Amino acid sequence: MSTPSVDATHSRPDGVSDELIAATGKLAEALTAVERARGALYDLHRLVGDADEMLDDVVAGLRESGRDDLADRVRDELIGRNVLDGRWTFQIVEEFDDGYYTAFRELEKDVRSEIVGGRRHVFEAELKERRRTAGKRGHEPTPS
Repeated sequence: MSTPSVDATHSRPDGVSDELIAATGKLAEALTAVERARGALYDLHRLVGDADEMLDDVVAGLRESGRDDLADRVRDELIGRNVLDGRWTFQIVEEFDDGYYTAFRELEKDVRSEIVGGRRHVFEAELKERRRTAGKRGHEPTPS
């Protein structure tokens, strides 16, 4: 059952079913999950980079303590090591961005264009309209 939207920018085009609105809303939700995964991937990239830089201090501390044998192992086995076969994290991030992430974003945009004329958050706008209390402060449909 169609619910009016909070504004024209987020309104449902004529003839679009509840099922299609739900499907486009679910696809947008899935994209949000991929965006969060991308953020976690960038966190991994930065954290591994930080750890690699910290290893310089580890090597220095081991050398100062007379443990050149362990310092050499850390230098040779960990500093600059690939995190995956042939890849540092920047390569993983680039491959993800250029492949899966780009394809996901483009397809979500294409589906949204086909179904709701490119409008974003139509499902959420209708949900807001159903859940807000009309006339109550803090429940306005749009900003002043």
